[in-house]
Amino acid sequence: QVQLVESGGGLVQAGGSRRLSCLVSTSIFSIIRMGWYRQAPGKQRELVAGISVGGRTNYADSVQGRFTISRDNAKNTVYLQMNNLKPDDTAVYYCNTDPWSRDYWGQGTQVTVSS
Repeated sequence: QVQLVESGGGLVQAGGSRRLSCLVSTSIFSIIRMGWYRQAPGKQRELVAGISVGGRTNYADSVQGRFTISRDNAKNTVYLQMNNLKPDDTAVYYCNTDPWSRDYWGQGTQVTVSS
């Protein structure tokens, strides 16, 4: 059974930075596309950033230029570096494959940005 464990969330002031990590327990990590998603209260879950096996990335317009997704295939880990955070970035952040699989949602990690 594949498990994804997110970490790194917390409370941060607007303009600050945070780095999220997601450890993926599967030997096929290096051959699957990964993504970071978020869900704010009252809103649908959305894809924030995706990264291909080869490292090609894509971002939601709302985070372009502020967030950076990366992966370390040797560590089965995908990261999300978040800079210049805004109150609108407040959400629970999840990692999953891209496109997502219902079987792979973890607990997520809460990021709260104070103004």
